[in-house]
Amino acid sequence: MTPLRKMMLEELQRRNYSKNTTRSYLQIVRDFANHFRRPPDQLGPDEIRQYQVHLIEERKLGVRTVGHCTAALRFFFVKTLKRPYPVEVVPYPKQPRRLPIVLSQDEAVALINSASNLFHRAMLMTMYSTGMRRAELCNLKVEDIDSQRMLIHVRQGKGGKDRDVPLSPNLLETLREYYRWMRPKTFLFPGTVNGSRADKPITSKVTWEACQEAAKRAGITKRVSPHLLRHSFATHLMENGADLPTVQALLGHTDLKPTSIYLHLSERHLKAAGTPLDKAVLSPLNNVKRSRKLHKNPPEVEQK
Repeated sequence: MTPLRKMMLEELQRRNYSKNTTRSYLQIVRDFANHFRRPPDQLGPDEIRQYQVHLIEERKLGVRTVGHCTAALRFFFVKTLKRPYPVEVVPYPKQPRRLPIVLSQDEAVALINSASNLFHRAMLMTMYSTGMRRAELCNLKVEDIDSQRMLIHVRQGKGGKDRDVPLSPNLLETLREYYRWMRPKTFLFPGTVNGSRADKPITSKVTWEACQEAAKRAGITKRVSPHLLRHSFATHLMENGADLPTVQALLGHTDLKPTSIYLHLSERHLKAAGTPLDKAVLSPLNNVKRSRKLHKNPPEVEQK
């Protein structure tokens, strides 16, 4: 390990960054240095800007991914090398605000019913019923299922935060049947080693494949992913009457702002709001003048 890599690792560990973030940040700085074929401490803001353009224009990476790379490089220069680069010198790429795609409640049921096996069905039901992130589901343990209080404990979610989410009776019934079949030890959804089940977490790829296979079997053309199930969970909660702070707590959001996006996706809230035109008293359409005729009169046939 080089001295620079060791310094950055220690700074990340000192701030208690997650293992995934630590691994990702170190790899990004390595790729950055390899791109310019120079040690990273010999580079600076100009190279960061060039690298951002390279990632967007040549590698065709998404804005969020480029923003993540920018955060890693800023951490290296500002926190590790102690160089005061303000955000205006090394800006983050502007992210377009797009509404996420969600499943209808009927589509969510069809997806679960189309799972290829009990393992996939239990995973899909857990994600849709709780709104868990992929990493949270992968690291879910048997002991986290509290059937006495009808809760599921989400340990060390994003930002290192714990939270509880409700345990649906329908999900509990499925998980009990699944447990009798799979007999998991530590992790509720165990991974494999050399093709055999092992007491280790599944990878996020397994959750992705479960969504893709079920969507294909159900005939759903939307791009179904674990995070789409999380969006659908939050949207359907609001459509069924949950308030915004409750959804915020169940999703594990620190701020209410990211949760408020589901107001734009909930049909119940959109229809309840209506429009100013709904109560307007307008004149009859028969009284509205037509400015021009839509079709010309056909030419008269010449009489012989």
